[in-house]
Amino acid sequence: MLRQNLQQKLLQKLSPQQIQFIKLLQVPTVALDTRIKEELEENPALEDPSLMTADEPVSEYDDLNERDDYDSEAKEDTSTDEFNVEDYLQDDNTNDYSTSYNNGDDDEEKKETPIAIESTFFESLQEQLDLVPLSDTDFIVGKQIIGSLDDDGYLRRPITSMIDDLAFSQNVIVEEEDVHEMLKVIQSFDPPGIAASDLQECLTLQLKRKDVNNPIIKKAISIVEHHLDEFTRKHYDKLEKSVGLNSEELKEVVAEILRLNPKPGDSNQVTTKQLQIIPDFHISNNDGILILTLNSKNAPELRVSRSYMDMFDHYDKAAQKDKKLKEAVQFVKQKLDSAKWFIDAIKQRQQTLLKTMNAIMHYQYEYFLTADERKMRPMILKDIADKIGMDISTVSRVANSKYVQTEFGTFLLKSFFSEAIQTENGEEVSNKEVKKILEDCIGNEDKRRPLADEKLTEILKERGYNIARRTVAKYREQMNIPVARLRKEL
Repeated sequence: MLRQNLQQKLLQKLSPQQIQFIKLLQVPTVALDTRIKEELEENPALEDPSLMTADEPVSEYDDLNERDDYDSEAKEDTSTDEFNVEDYLQDDNTNDYSTSYNNGDDDEEKKETPIAIESTFFESLQEQLDLVPLSDTDFIVGKQIIGSLDDDGYLRRPITSMIDDLAFSQNVIVEEEDVHEMLKVIQSFDPPGIAASDLQECLTLQLKRKDVNNPIIKKAISIVEHHLDEFTRKHYDKLEKSVGLNSEELKEVVAEILRLNPKPGDSNQVTTKQLQIIPDFHISNNDGILILTLNSKNAPELRVSRSYMDMFDHYDKAAQKDKKLKEAVQFVKQKLDSAKWFIDAIKQRQQTLLKTMNAIMHYQYEYFLTADERKMRPMILKDIADKIGMDISTVSRVANSKYVQTEFGTFLLKSFFSEAIQTENGEEVSNKEVKKILEDCIGNEDKRRPLADEKLTEILKERGYNIARRTVAKYREQMNIPVARLRKEL
């Protein structure tokens, strides 16, 4: 049975301004400039004074502060309108935040990292192919092989698939033997090991480019061709028996294999998209006093366009308003609103960033002074959220995408957060401290007899950290440290 009834509900709904602020807060400094340029292109009522040329007029009208074109009666009419023009008739300096967060020389910040102009991996192979005297068909097959290589230099496409591509796309009919012959030519190019089908063939190709009469090279080829699995698992005892080597000879053979490049395509690969980290904050140590500054790129020179303010004032005071004029007034009003909202969101972003980072800096003051991870206190998002009186989600958005530059490196804010671990004395310490101890223990271990997780657990317990073995294994994996067997060296 269908019924109609009325209900009252309380719902939390974000306003457009709040949504815009949240999106801006998540944007890192490296992407903020792009976001501001997009807004400048979309909204003509928003201006960046630094982009204006010296001879560019600021307004098509006279300065509002220097003219008295309208009488008091007209001003009273505007005050009763739902849109207050006076909100936008402000001094330009009220919306200019660049001087508040100046950090270093502007010319220094505008410097760009130069990128060396080099041949890419595929261009280098093509240049070598051009130098080989080949028939037209072989040349086409060679280009097909080069184009089928992966970025790491391997040829993982089946030969039959390349033959089909040549037949259907270029009307070139070749036999499988022809492709294999051309593949051998490509494999003779630099870098060594190129166009291999797997790791075993890649390493073998590189070794065969060396002095094959050298006994060490011969043994290395034998290990790669017949005992690669034992080598990767570091079963050195089995290798000594299988290949007939003593420990010293095996040590030389292993060193020779480790010098090979498992990804030859990366050796001459120019990365066009470089990961560029621009710190959002800077912390300097001034005789034991930490000083926090915000990167000036976070404080752009933005203001509401004086031309659009004058334009709206002019339209709003017009004696007669037809439909088109009202639409023009509404359009200008919308753009002015949007510009003011964006500037306010940028200002709020700056205040939130500084407030959050200032709380993190004071919470981890000893760590930022000494750069000793053992001084890092346990800290979770709620600790900072309670300090600054903001929601945990706000702190999370700042911590997950912002970097701080210190005198001992540049770090993601998220890295300063850690869980608490209780020692035997009842004292709470950060798990960063435990990880640092594990890293030191593994770094100082005898690589011929690396410490197993059980032994590491015992060492920690001796130092007062009562931690389970599985927790030690979890921390070791988080630090990308392999198990003891794979850390073994001769």
